[in-house]
Amino acid sequence: MHEMSYAIRLVNMALSAAKDNNLDNVDSVSVEIGQMTGVLPHLLIEAYTSASKGTILEGSTLDITTANVTALCNDCNITYEPNASNNYCCPKCRSLNSKIIRGRDVSLISITDYEEI
Repeated sequence: MHEMSYAIRLVNMALSAAKDNNLDNVDSVSVEIGQMTGVLPHLLIEAYTSASKGTILEGSTLDITTANVTALCNDCNITYEPNASNNYCCPKCRSLNSKIIRGRDVSLISITDYEEI
């Protein structure tokens, strides 16, 4: 289950960000999961719950958004989403000479602290 390694990495990054911003409590952690990672959101949430135990992140929610795969055509320099409808080719020049620029990572987007009443 590679979700645990991603969860541990996210917890470490969130703890570092919380420390840098002098936060004592964290309410939520927002992450973006690329479609090519193979990460299953429900398993990442379970792993995050375990990995955050005993830290200021314990009890925080993990908010997940999905990043579509985006490619940059090396021939005509446009970005596009490769998929079956375009045969994974550049829709402008039909080239397969492209580079994936988004959709391969799990990224920490933000952390939110508890609001004091």
